[in-house]
Amino acid sequence: MNKVFVSHPRHRLDHYFGARAAAALAKIADVAYNTEDRELTTAELADKAREADVVIAYRQTPAPRALFEALPKLAAFVRCAVDIRTVDVDAANEHGVLVTQASAGFVPAVSEWVIGAMLDLARATTAYASAYHRNEAPVPQMGRELRGSTLGVIGYGQISRYLCELALAFGMRVIVSDPYARIDDARVHAADLDALLAQADFVVCLAPANPQTANLMNSRAFAAMKPDAYFINAARGELVDDAALLAALESGHIAGCALDVGRAADQMPSPRLAAHERVIAAPHVGGLTPGAIEHQSMETVAQTEALFNGRMPDGAVNAAHAFRLARWGHAGIGVPADAR
Repeated sequence: MNKVFVSHPRHRLDHYFGARAAAALAKIADVAYNTEDRELTTAELADKAREADVVIAYRQTPAPRALFEALPKLAAFVRCAVDIRTVDVDAANEHGVLVTQASAGFVPAVSEWVIGAMLDLARATTAYASAYHRNEAPVPQMGRELRGSTLGVIGYGQISRYLCELALAFGMRVIVSDPYARIDDARVHAADLDALLAQADFVVCLAPANPQTANLMNSRAFAAMKPDAYFINAARGELVDDAALLAALESGHIAGCALDVGRAADQMPSPRLAAHERVIAAPHVGGLTPGAIEHQSMETVAQTEALFNGRMPDGAVNAAHAFRLARWGHAGIGVPADAR
């Protein structure tokens, strides 16, 4: 039977892979798991997966060149997440290993988290609850309705489009800044970033993380926001200059923020920002719902089964270079240079 190694840390397996996916995988493969409550080092992963035909990788498991060099039997590195920035795809190509990624099953979950964060910021729910938990009497303050407020969304991908629909249902005015997207919905207004920051009551960062968007939200961007506006990041920590955000909060230039991501390990918000009194921080849980997690874990099982049956799965990143798939009858895939 084909062998699969699942790299999820043991204490993350239930939440980020799940019993249903584990049971489905056991029917098609001889499966081994990471038995540590931590991410394995590359050397440890290479040792544990030395007999594996497929590695199903946790979202934080890197795949550098050294991993592909150390696993001559490996035919596929199947990421149980969308993000493959820590996978050396060029090295995988050279060694004939297929790389796959999952599709975004967390769109509704993350969008709903953003709506919840906006409601919390607008009505100070967490602040009131925290005061009561400290046995203090909270001071009532004027809230803000989403209805009639302006939502500014940076980036117009799948999550943004879903979020815009929810915001419109609340009666919000919606503006979007994305120089690469076409906006056909007449209810959504396109704007450049400066105009969005100047108008929005809630600025939600959902841009892709790449070299061009690194520190997109910097001191200049926060200075362009309205003093009573809120900032929400549910995308990637690399998009935000943490020092600039902290300075904007300390100076009172922005009213507050909500963070589900940041620059700490595993995309967690940084502790200093998370502890700020005007910050609502969550430990990267926007997509942590059974539906979202099962979507991706079950997709990795389906991708693995397709490979075993000689079919190229959806989500394949480098199919033309994956010559090790020949063992399962995959045809028309290149051969390594030294075998030509």
